[in-house]
Amino acid sequence: MPKAAIFDLDGTLLDSVDLHALAWQESLVKFGHAVSFEHVRNQIGKGGDKLLPVFLSPDEELARWRGNHFKEKYLPLVRPFSAVPELLHRVRDTGLQIAIASSAKKEELDNFLEIAQIVDLVDVAVCSDDAEESKPAPDVFEVVLKKLNIQGPDAIAIGDTPYDAEAAAKANVATIGVLCGGFPEKALIDAGCVEIFRGPAALFACFGGSLLGKSAI
Repeated sequence: MPKAAIFDLDGTLLDSVDLHALAWQESLVKFGHAVSFEHVRNQIGKGGDKLLPVFLSPDEELARWRGNHFKEKYLPLVRPFSAVPELLHRVRDTGLQIAIASSAKKEELDNFLEIAQIVDLVDVAVCSDDAEESKPAPDVFEVVLKKLNIQGPDAIAIGDTPYDAEAAAKANVATIGVLCGGFPEKALIDAGCVEIFRGPAALFACFGGSLLGKSAI
């Protein structure tokens, strides 16, 4: 029986994947690297420390510019998916602790929790600044587990990318996949997701039959 639910943010609770991809793609182009939107989008879900080296050597100036560009142009457009607070309230009503394990930076994380309207529903929030490596490395999940004082099998992760599932598996955490981030169902299953739902609203509607719902039995 699970003791905690560990949620990703971008693409899982927030409709932000395309916006992040646009910010990265435009940043790469500005710094002289012709990369397609589709190629960049397939990497969203990783932290910048893992995403940027896919295309070029680490570039702190580019990463800083991307952060400012996203904040100014795209952050105002980020919206939560349907039923996000309702889902987390349902999770809390079962007695589970709620955590966030995100590849975002701390400033972004704080903004995203406000946008999702879940600040008061989260027990622990961990971002890439709290970890040595971002997803698909397991660091953010390991930090969450340590803060909650539980073991991997005591938690269920909820994420939209193969990188979420891969990172969680390395920390011995099972993952529920959601399709709202745009990755195909097969990619999530191949990465190890044990259940698949269309998004937070679908998980909320089917909560009783999900892995999360089993804690209420």
